[in-house]
Parts: sequence; structure tokens; C-alpha cells
Amino acid sequence: MHVTSVLNIAKNTNDIALNLKMANRHGLIAGATGTGKTITLKVMAEQFSKAGVPVFLADVKGDLASLAEPMTVNDKIQERLDNLQISDYNPQTFPVRLWDVFGKNATPVRATITEMGPLLLSRLLLLNDTQAGLMNMAFKISDDRGLVLLDLKDLQALLRDMADNNNEYISQYGNISKQSIGAIQRKLLELESQGGDQFFGEPALKLEDFMAQVDNKGVINVLKADELYMQSLLYTTFLLWLLTELFEVLPEVGDAEQPKLVFFFDEAHLLFKDANKSFVTQVEQVVRLIRSKGVGVYFITQNPTDLPDEVLSQLGNRVQHALRAFTPRDQKAVRSAAETFRQNPDIDVATVIGELKTGEALVSFLNEEGQPSIVERAFVRPPESKIGVIDPAVAASLLDANPMHAAYNKVLDRESAYELLQKKFSDSAEAVEQKNAVKEKEKPKKAKPSEFQKVATSVLSSVGRQIGREIVRNIFGGRRR
Repeated sequence: MHVTSVLNIAKNTNDIALNLKMANRHGLIAGATGTGKTITLKVMAEQFSKAGVPVFLADVKGDLASLAEPMTVNDKIQERLDNLQISDYNPQTFPVRLWDVFGKNATPVRATITEMGPLLLSRLLLLNDTQAGLMNMAFKISDDRGLVLLDLKDLQALLRDMADNNNEYISQYGNISKQSIGAIQRKLLELESQGGDQFFGEPALKLEDFMAQVDNKGVINVLKADELYMQSLLYTTFLLWLLTELFEVLPEVGDAEQPKLVFFFDEAHLLFKDANKSFVTQVEQVVRLIRSKGVGVYFITQNPTDLPDEVLSQLGNRVQHALRAFTPRDQKAVRSAAETFRQNPDIDVATVIGELKTGEALVSFLNEEGQPSIVERAFVRPPESKIGVIDPAVAASLLDANPMHAAYNKVLDRESAYELLQKKFSDSAEAVEQKNAVKEKEKPKKAKPSEFQKVATSVLSSVGRQIGREIVRNIFGGRRR
């Protein structure tokens, strides 16, 4: 049992600490590019790990896996430690497990089509309302008929069956447009070409495998997302699926002394790009309700205005790095960001946001009563792990040390919708072949001609051909040679 109740994240004349009991009330790390968001994320992940809290984060730049290596203190780091008078700094490593949707030099992470569900798949494929309705229908048919959807070929086979045998389904499920089915199939092929065939399948991730400790430190699960991030819809849909699954599988814990898991959602603005109102509402509901399952969610983005108000209102713990205000639009965004804090009479927040140095931030965490503390200006503590890209040899050793790797590295392909429907197609083709064979057998058999009949037929045929030639000559005026 850990006795730590607060996490020291930043410092001015005093330590600026995050109350561990309030960490599941979610949070926000914001700021322009190059102002220190990644370092803040790293420091928070380290502090959670030291408190025994497991962490999940996506590494979109490739510089977070180095949490597994200790910091080498240079002159710049030492100067920051001296200026902040930090005496409890301890360079160290943290237990890191590397995951990757594409399984490249990391443990593969997969989900089944059924687990993803029709709503998230429709979002992922950017389906219109008609196509999304057909996706819902496909999942209903899957449930009713025991056609388990595990990977993309399962869903493709079911859609093909719906199109080819729409009369079989129409009375129970409604109209099926072959054109809309074709549009969905084309989008699934595009998803497959982007690596979706590697993500969907088994063995599917068991989320409890994220919630582990090593030597009393919470494991930091790092999703390698440098390639995944380039497929922004797949990236955001995957992370939202993780949140949704956590909400569904974890039991209620109420107000626990510390979170069961802390989830960092980097480049969070992508989640809401081109999203409709109903989708934003569902995200807001997941964020609002998942805290009762002991999960803290921390969004990382450039500006608080990147997030919808419904979501922003759920984020109680905030670290705001510098924002630049070069245009009227930028100035408006700075004012909006300033208004999200509980004001400090000694600080003009809107002005200070533009003056903050790299690594400096405006910080407001929830107090013991769950109220936002007065915003303070402070420097984020230096991380205790290496800044930069992980050494390849260290990354390889992490893969070997991951006890989950052997279980997830081997692809399973058990009987599911594809195999059952292939059998149906095969049985149908065999039935047609047998039916044709029966018809052939039932045709009346002709009697074999006798020798006399054969000779007579030959003579008559020869006479017929001779008469025919004479008629043709008479018609076209030919002469007999």
C-alpha cells in the first residue's frame, strides 16, 4: 500500500502537487508546440508510476518510451534543479511495456470487430446515416444468427451475404441497399490497406493486462503511435475504444484513494475533428462516467478551445503552457484559455500565458474538496527518466521482458462468421450442383439406333444434301460442273 497522497508536478517557491485522490477527475495539458507539454506528460506519468498507479499513453513522437532509461543530468538540468531548489530528485528507470497496433518491434494490440461495435466502426469509416444503419443491421444479424465478427474478413463475408441474399433478411431486418453495402465494403478495403487487418482479430487485448505493477511501480504502457498517428481516424477510434472498453469491463470503485489507471490522450483535438453532435455527447458521457471506475483521463492538445465545452468542463486538473497570440483569433483563444482557470488576483492570466518560458506553466489542480485551486505560475519539475528517443537495445530488452508478449504475438483464427458463411456458400453451390445432376438423370433416355437405322439415316442425309445443293444453284444461277 502506497502512502503517497500527492504527486509533486511543478514548483515555484512551493511544491505544486496533484492530489492523488482527485486524479480520476481528469485533466488537461495544453500549450503551443515546443513549450513543454511532452515533458509535463512524462513527469506526470513518472509520478503516477512511483505511486503505484499504472499508466497508458500514446507515443506519437517516439520520445516517451525512454521512460525506461534513467536521466543523465547535464548542466541545463542541474541548473533547473538548483534554481527550483529540488532536493528529492532521483534519476531512475520506470517499468515500460511497448505496444503497437501494427506489431512492429512491440507487443501487438488487437480488438475484435464485435468489441469495436457498430458506432465506433461507423465513425472510423465515416459512414453516412444509411450506411451506419446497415452496419447496425449487420451486427444485429451477427448476434441473432451466431455469426461471430472477429476480423475484417468476417464483416466482409457477412456484408456479402446480406447483399447476395437480401430477400432472406428483408422481412425481419428491413431494406438492404446493395449500393450502400458496396460503399461500406470499399471503405473496409481502404481500412485494410491502412493496417486495419492487423488490428482487428485475436487474441484481443485484455485491459487488465495494462493494470500491473513491477517493484511497486505502476507499469507505463506505451503505445507506439508514430505510424498509427498518420492514420488519424484509426488512432482516435482505437483510443476511444480503449476508454469505452475500460468503462464497460471495470467495476465501480467510487472515490478511491488513487486511480486504478491513468490514461493520456495525446493530440486530443483529432478526436473531435469533423465529429457530429451525437458523437461528442457520447465522448462526454464516457469521460464523465469513467471516473467512477477509477480511471483518470488526461487530454493533451495545443489549446483548450480544441475540445468541446462538454468535455472541457470535466477536466479539473490543468497545466497550461505558453500560447502565442499573433492574430485576433489567437488572442481570442488566449482569453478563452485564461477564463477556464480559477483566477489569482496576483496574476493577469491572459497576459502571462503569452509570457511563459519553455517548461513553465500555469497550474491549477483540484483540492481535497474537489474544487479548482487558484492558478499558479510555476516550472514543471525535470523528468527523472531520459529525455529523447529510447536506445534500440533497451527497446529490444523491453520486448523480451514483457510477460504478455508471447500470448499476444501469435495470431489466432478460430471459426467465426467468415468460415460459417463460406460453408454456407459452399453448401449452396453443392446443392445447386446436385439438383442439376438429378435433373440430368431424370431426362428420358433415347433408344440406341439399329444398324439398319444408321445406314438409312446416312443415305437420307446424303440425298438431302444433294437436293439442297441443286436448289441453291437454281436460286443463285450457278452452273453445274
